[in-house]
Amino acid sequence: MTNLIDGSEVSLRKFLSNLSPVDQIGAESRAATLATRSIKNESKNWAIDLAIRMVDLTTLEGADTPGKVKALAAKAVRPDPTDPSVPSVGAICVYNDMVKVARTALDENGGKNIPVAAVATAFPSGRASIEVKIQDTKDAIANGASEIDMVIDRGAFLSGHLGEVFDEIRTIKDLCGEKAHLKVILETGELVTLDNVRKASYLAMLAGGDFIKTSTGKVAPAATAPVVYVMLEAVRDFYALTGTKIGVKPAGGIRTTKDAIKQLVLVNEVAGPQWLDPSLFRIGASALLNDLLMQRMKMRDGYYPSPNYVTLD
Repeated sequence: MTNLIDGSEVSLRKFLSNLSPVDQIGAESRAATLATRSIKNESKNWAIDLAIRMVDLTTLEGADTPGKVKALAAKAVRPDPTDPSVPSVGAICVYNDMVKVARTALDENGGKNIPVAAVATAFPSGRASIEVKIQDTKDAIANGASEIDMVIDRGAFLSGHLGEVFDEIRTIKDLCGEKAHLKVILETGELVTLDNVRKASYLAMLAGGDFIKTSTGKVAPAATAPVVYVMLEAVRDFYALTGTKIGVKPAGGIRTTKDAIKQLVLVNEVAGPQWLDPSLFRIGASALLNDLLMQRMKMRDGYYPSPNYVTLD
């Protein structure tokens, strides 16, 4: 915890009420303007490889099987088996019961340095007791997760129970300790306003989150440009206040190379180039990696390949 608050409901309310309100029109306009930016062709290969390194390759379906997770792990290590110059992804993100399968498969395929991120704390709803959320997190870490993607209790946040949300994040952060990084999912599509997105971002950072994440990918809208813009402003300003850099992870709806490059432009222009690193920016996605690979092939070969040239996720 920083010295900005003492952790009490009173201090949380006081701090968050003193945040400047979000100029929604201004944020939407600025985000839209940045979305029109393009990058020079010679920089595109660099941007594509950086985006690949930032991908949290994700499968979060009830129909997930060990075989599917093993195949995804192999792809995480070698996204294009025909081209060893393609970098590995940032992480593989799975449900709790698939963590051990993912960790073992990554290790067997030469991906010992690729972390497994587990969606814990009653993902995606967050509707469970703190005892269940604690056990969920303990199980994930015991099975080999080195990143925990937790969901906040949006009902508590929207009801004004800020201390309850803070305490839950703090409890899960304490469980993570040095063993795992904590990504706090705000589920911005349910927070209604950009002001709430900013307040929830600060609440998560004050409670010790290592990353703030837009969404579960199960609720629309998800990672919209104005939402990511506001979150990037929050981590930038939090760094200015505390000297602590917090990461950002947009998730949901980022499917194409063009989408990914728009995210990189936002990062560079809002938070700054220091955040153009997988340690501070990730993209939660499944379909995105295939498009990045096909765009990379086009840059290399001069023509757009068939989707058959990449494996299905």
